[in-house]
Amino acid sequence: MDKQYIYADNAATTRVSDSVMNAMMPWFQENFANPSGLYSLATASVKAIRQARADIAKCLGAEPGEVFFTSCGTEADNWAIKSAVELTGRKRIITSKLEHHAVLKTCEYLKAKGCEITYLPCPENGIIEPEDLRKAIGNDVAVVSIMLANNEIGTIQRVSEMAEICHEYGVLIHTDAVQAVGNIPVDFKALGVDMLSLSGHKIHAPKGVGALIVRNGINLPSFIHGGKQEVGKRAGTENVPYIMGLRQAILDATTDIQKRSEYVLSLRERLVDGLLKIEKTRLNGDRNSRLPGNANISFYGIEGESLALLLDMKSICVSSGSACTTGDTEPSHVLKAIGMTDEWAKGALRITLSEDNTIEDVDYIVEMIAEIVEKLRASSTLWKKTAL
Repeated sequence: MDKQYIYADNAATTRVSDSVMNAMMPWFQENFANPSGLYSLATASVKAIRQARADIAKCLGAEPGEVFFTSCGTEADNWAIKSAVELTGRKRIITSKLEHHAVLKTCEYLKAKGCEITYLPCPENGIIEPEDLRKAIGNDVAVVSIMLANNEIGTIQRVSEMAEICHEYGVLIHTDAVQAVGNIPVDFKALGVDMLSLSGHKIHAPKGVGALIVRNGINLPSFIHGGKQEVGKRAGTENVPYIMGLRQAILDATTDIQKRSEYVLSLRERLVDGLLKIEKTRLNGDRNSRLPGNANISFYGIEGESLALLLDMKSICVSSGSACTTGDTEPSHVLKAIGMTDEWAKGALRITLSEDNTIEDVDYIVEMIAEIVEKLRASSTLWKKTAL
């Protein structure tokens, strides 16, 4: 292989692109002033933040005043869900066990504060039925939080249909779109949601910047108290370089998205077709309604973590699950939620491709996985029992 490594873990994070780095650099040294200053060097930062807010809003079908900058998607999820409970005074939250831990742990925290959490059923294909939401919803619900695209199995939810149901009952709806933005078209207004979370480091911006988009008319409570930044909603000196990096990343990610998605999808299909030729292997989640670069595959009789570590020795970067749960010996909560047994769930590998990958990368990944799976199964007690 010509490359030092093949990176196929883009759901965990992405490299900072050259265009993003170039957009950020002037704001570290040349235009370094605090936006709260009165002099022209400071007002340049104010104008830059205003432009970033406007450009991000335009790319994502929102209004500039609906965009609030955060440090990450996790912060945005926390802000949205906790705010909904505070705003409405209601004590029930509807979500699913497919959600990212940023949502699940926030719900657990609120449960300890007296909230009731309702989890919607999760079918085997990982796509929640909107009618199940209709059966569960009521005017006692503070917020419904359903992610637009899953971070482990890549399935895309019917969020716009859920939004219609929520608004019939006067219930707020939030979606975690961290994995969706940049991978599929995302239009805040068309989705019909009230709040949407996103993160920069999934789309070639640096770690440490994200946003929460909040529909006009929702008086979002302050999340961090102090100064008047973010219209008094999130105090703290603005991270101007990272905001400018997020702006550039979203501009890049939403340009020619259809063309890029089709290319990445062709790589994924080649990858999945190759891997499913291996005996006792399955694709987790719906084959079609999923992010173009996501392939979550289970190999019966082995440990996904062992496979990922051995692939690293072959210069291939993949994961055995969510980056937020690396090192956890328990099977993926997402795979368990869609009804998988421990034996299948523990053998899962998540491969997430991007436009930086090639056909040669895919073929090498398939070749190495087939080789390593065979070796691991040769010493697997579970596999030997299956063969009897």
